[in-house]
Amino acid sequence: MRTFGLIDGNSFYCSAERAFAPELRGEPVIVLSNNDGCAIARTAEAKARGIKMGDAWHLIRERPGVRDVRWFSSNYALYGDMSRRVYEVLAARVPRVEPYSIDEMFLDLDLPEGVDVTAFCRELRDVVRQIAKIPTCIGYGPTKTIAKLANGVAKDRPELRGLCDLRDARARAQLYAELPAGEVWGIGGRTAEKLDRRGVRSIADFVAMDAKQTRELLTVVGARVQAELRGTSCLPLSLIVPPRKGMAVTRTFGQPVGDWATLREAVAAYATRAGEKLRAGGLLATVMTVFCHTNPHNGDPWHSAQRTAQIEPTSDSLALIAEAVRLLRPCWKQGYRYSKAGVMLAELVPAARQPVQLFPTRDPVQSARAMAVLDTINGRFGRGTLRPLATGIARPWQAQARNLSPRYTTRAGEMLIARVW
Repeated sequence: MRTFGLIDGNSFYCSAERAFAPELRGEPVIVLSNNDGCAIARTAEAKARGIKMGDAWHLIRERPGVRDVRWFSSNYALYGDMSRRVYEVLAARVPRVEPYSIDEMFLDLDLPEGVDVTAFCRELRDVVRQIAKIPTCIGYGPTKTIAKLANGVAKDRPELRGLCDLRDARARAQLYAELPAGEVWGIGGRTAEKLDRRGVRSIADFVAMDAKQTRELLTVVGARVQAELRGTSCLPLSLIVPPRKGMAVTRTFGQPVGDWATLREAVAAYATRAGEKLRAGGLLATVMTVFCHTNPHNGDPWHSAQRTAQIEPTSDSLALIAEAVRLLRPCWKQGYRYSKAGVMLAELVPAARQPVQLFPTRDPVQSARAMAVLDTINGRFGRGTLRPLATGIARPWQAQARNLSPRYTTRAGEMLIARVW
């Protein structure tokens, strides 16, 4: 019988902050979304204070019991690099690893004969905590869906000490009877409501449904989830990331933007970031959409506009900036204060199969060399070290980050300094 595992970082963003600030251990900590808006990560201590996922910080920060909670702005550079470190620790010890999200990774736990899976997972948690400084939980079972469910149980039940083994069918049957169907990976809120109307409330009820009826009600996706819960593996580990079909860089501004120059500067910065993502993935964009809109909640007049166009296949940031500004121009209207804008790219194609252009507007060889130099410098000294002037210098439109921790692992000037007295 195959064994899949899922390892998940506990309150990952908060744990990444604690990794470099030991004084935060045992303290209530939360991490806020862009513009220091809502809670998107909470430690157990913060949850005990009644802070819920998505709570607006400006509404709850003065609430009794919350004033001493330590909060941080989102530090995605740090979190992404900490995720990479966790992956490297796992990849060195597990036959195969499939990243699922920034804080979750599926594991191939088909270990050599004689190796105890539970002891191996316990040791794996310890080594990730020791080297990457991230506390984790691991769930494991005969399918990815069961491993995902086991991981959630391991997080919710402290008495399991971070491990949940659902390889045994009897253990699964007991758990299935206790948990609602909505706890299953792949069964969303609407699907759970649809099942509830048919009297299917627990996971056990869902597993007991007739397979043909499940397929008719929930299509092949629901049938696959049911088969996985029954112990039949339908979702193998994927070691090759499927090619992206589109990407977007959108942001809410730190303050309303009412003039053309500032709006153009922000969109140019988003196009630059989109170019970096394209080059990192070896892709070219052939369709671009640019949008902007005002704030629907602050009483300002509402205005929203977007433009889409076919563009010459490219990942050149300068070319993307030119196209983005061209599309933005008819979207902007004098007298409005914009709160958000974005650049979206679609119909992406691999750069290795770049379509031949009879009359390209840019020399592809020269463009590739220029972007390679740009990426090399920014890769060595940090993103944004070298950037097009069109993206601005002061950048008053940037999202607020009033309590941003240092980028300890990706910026030399922000590393921890050890002193010996």
